[in-house]
Amino acid sequence: MKIGSRFKLDMAEIAKQDDRYVVEDNNTLNNLVVSTTQLQPACQTNGHIHIGQEEVYIFTHGAGRMEIDDALFDVSVGDTFLIEDGVFHKVYNNGHEALGFMCIFDGRRNH
Repeated sequence: MKIGSRFKLDMAEIAKQDDRYVVEDNNTLNNLVVSTTQLQPACQTNGHIHIGQEEVYIFTHGAGRMEIDDALFDVSVGDTFLIEDGVFHKVYNNGHEALGFMCIFDGRRNH
């Protein structure tokens, strides 16, 4: 019986890439996607909601802000946010270095 496996970036595929960020998804699991994002300074993600999908954001390096519905939160390494189904969210990098974060969500990418 296989108990688990270690997440490796070399198993990830680029899901999105432009001047703002690189987003890589690891689709190894059947029901969860583990995604990493490198958001460039003075950039922001597209704000969005997911209907029928929850997400966990874990910030891995840098500093910035996260918008959840109408609230803004300062973020830094180790901060974790639980995004409920149907809640608007957006990440801003207002720092001078890349802002890195990991997203874990159920199902497949629909954004």
